[in-house]
Amino acid sequence: MPIPIIIDCDPGHDDAIAILLALAHPEQLDIRGITTVGGNQILDKITDNALKVLSFVNADIPVAKGAAAPLLGKLVTGEVAHGESGMDGPNLPASKFRPVEQGAVEFMLNIIRSSQEKITLVPTAPLTNIALLITAYPEVKDRIEKISLMGGGLSHGNVTATAEFNIYVDPEAARIVFESGIPIVMSGLDVTDKAAIFEDDIVELKRRGPVSVMVGELLDFYSIYGRKMGYVGNALHDPCAIAWLLHPELFQSEQLYVTVETEGKLTRGMTVADRRKKPEYAANTEVLLDVDRQAFIKLIFDALERLDQQQLHSAEGN
Repeated sequence: MPIPIIIDCDPGHDDAIAILLALAHPEQLDIRGITTVGGNQILDKITDNALKVLSFVNADIPVAKGAAAPLLGKLVTGEVAHGESGMDGPNLPASKFRPVEQGAVEFMLNIIRSSQEKITLVPTAPLTNIALLITAYPEVKDRIEKISLMGGGLSHGNVTATAEFNIYVDPEAARIVFESGIPIVMSGLDVTDKAAIFEDDIVELKRRGPVSVMVGELLDFYSIYGRKMGYVGNALHDPCAIAWLLHPELFQSEQLYVTVETEGKLTRGMTVADRRKKPEYAANTEVLLDVDRQAFIKLIFDALERLDQQQLHSAEGN
């Protein structure tokens, strides 16, 4: 039976690939909805990006707009990496879909309450929507199976020396989520930096079908910032949160207590793990630390091949 999920995202190049990876596996993942939150770009832009991705592959999944800004302060966007649109690169057609009328919190609440099975949340963005949900309606925590999130990093950050982007944008929300008692699987920089796709892989994608070509164009642009920052290869951060749901055996992990620093001048947004032999608190997070990169990239390629074939069959049918 497929796992019922809600994807909470801010597309974003790697968010788009995470959505496509989930869409390619309906036998394993039942996407009940997608919510958006200000992050990689402002809310209207990233919501439009989510709808464009869904429209490109003709996936009519309901999308609800969420928080435009973090719980405190102003939004810091990822425009430097993701461009003016938030998903620069391919020239995607305008979406044929529109967001639902409900806001993200009400939308998630209704899905969780009406579902016979517990819902798994997959946030690949700042955790503002999730924090607002569980703060306003704490009773839903018992109806959430787990949270498989992309965010944080134990050894390093990418916005600052200590803070990863999704956590840095809204550390107060992240702290609420990590301390919520809901089981968490954390795909942080410790693993996502190892889930890299290289130039020859991107070249191969652009020889394939329409969805693969679109992803190759996404990665062409997304690679520019990575090269500026000294990276070899392109880390596919957000797809790790989906890939773990599909094939957890691809990853190595450790059970740890994790929380988020919200006050330190040099450490605001840092995910702090207690790795002492006798930690003060019980583990609340499965922290992913390593990945079988080749198997992970094959998973991405196979998923895109599925979507390519669907596109071609749809075109032939018309």
